[in-house]
Amino acid sequence: MVLAIPASAAEPSPGAPGIGDSYYPSYGNGGYDVSHYDLRLKYQPDTDRLEGTATIVARATQNLSRFNLDFALDVESVLVGGKKAAFKATGDHELEITPAGRLDSGKPFTVVVRYHGTPSEVEVGGYTAWLRTPDGGVAANEPEGAWWWYPSNDHPRDKATFDVSVAVPDGTQAISNGTLQSTTSRLGWTRYNWRSDKPQATYLATLAVGKFDVTTDTTAGGLPVINAYSKDLGANDGAARASLERTGEVADWLAGLYGPYPFNALGGYVPNVPTGYALETQTRPFYSPRQFARGANVSVVVHELAHQWYGDSVSLKDWRDIWVNEGFARYSEWLWSEKEGEGTAQELADYTYALYPADDPFWTVRPGDPGAENQFHRAVYDRGALALQALRNEIGDEDFFTILQRWPTEYRYGNASVADFRRFAEKVSGKPLAELFDTWLYTPSKPAAAAARSVALGAPKAPAEPKSWRKIQATNTVHSHGRDAHRGEEHRGH
Repeated sequence: MVLAIPASAAEPSPGAPGIGDSYYPSYGNGGYDVSHYDLRLKYQPDTDRLEGTATIVARATQNLSRFNLDFALDVESVLVGGKKAAFKATGDHELEITPAGRLDSGKPFTVVVRYHGTPSEVEVGGYTAWLRTPDGGVAANEPEGAWWWYPSNDHPRDKATFDVSVAVPDGTQAISNGTLQSTTSRLGWTRYNWRSDKPQATYLATLAVGKFDVTTDTTAGGLPVINAYSKDLGANDGAARASLERTGEVADWLAGLYGPYPFNALGGYVPNVPTGYALETQTRPFYSPRQFARGANVSVVVHELAHQWYGDSVSLKDWRDIWVNEGFARYSEWLWSEKEGEGTAQELADYTYALYPADDPFWTVRPGDPGAENQFHRAVYDRGALALQALRNEIGDEDFFTILQRWPTEYRYGNASVADFRRFAEKVSGKPLAELFDTWLYTPSKPAAAAARSVALGAPKAPAEPKSWRKIQATNTVHSHGRDAHRGEEHRGH
């Protein structure tokens, strides 16, 4: 006789120290799901000293004897359910917590972590993701960045809402995601209270402290637009403003392609950092001054705002699915070029295809599974966009743009994989697409010219360079991934 043992009676066990990602097995954690982060912080720009209390609202997904958070600063105390919990740091970014009693599967629980540290001095894997500026600091990095300023279940598969409250010295500002709920001043400190009320991946949470010039506006649809510029951007200031101040216009145009904007705030910020990459931090993308060193570049704004639909609202399931973020953001730049009369998407596809000869290593990178070392390789962007143009040619504009609009609604605030997108495209178009996706995303060689449907390849000379090409490529060449920038290696951006 076999007796069914209810799940609640099963013996508790530790949650896994990783969520099971293909590229980053130790990122994220098992055994629980976070619904909300409440971060109450105090930051001193002069010393880079950060003090914080993180309150994490979660639900156990198994009977837990202990669980992990991803974090790299010094922890002072941990409470679970209001009771003192044992804790210790393990590995290079794991905070192992043992509560006073078991946590039952399906039941909510709350964790309170008090901590402090100097983020720029904390290195994991030889680098720090915290960027120092002349007047403060910035948290914006991918695929990891949370460890340096708040404890979390650090993987896009576990999204949550956020309240970020930051006290900084008077005369200094704190910028974060979402909407500014209030500011209060007391005894030489000003506290900024930000709220991001839609599910947000941990790496998309951002914090910037410094002296900013903040501009506010609303879109045609009434959404608040908040942009912030460091007061010491120098010669790049004008070009940065000429680019970011078009945020509302770009977002309204993208909404015509991808459906209603998925969040309740817009904007961006440009701190005085030496790095070159940009990042689609939710509702408020991060841009570095180098993006605007050669003048205004609206294309990079298009790229990061397109991510609000493709990457932020619909997030990847596994970091190998990076194409569902970057291929679409790059293709959005091609569509903007088409709108602006600076080269159609087909002309950009023709030029891109002809630019790389068959023996170029570019074609050995598989955008559908590029490997962690090539996650931000140019091929993920350019060949990733070529895949979308090939899909457009195969199924026609009506089905193609129906897919681009319906996909962000189908998976809104959730996660999706490359395979999910292929199945969705097959469902909408009614066509088998496995061969097309395999050719463009998974075959480590240059697809045949016939697969590219290039109208120019049969001509005796190479396609002409589209007018928008250099602006679009500037979102590659001035980008460098955070980790690799510290090692002096040039990589592609986000």
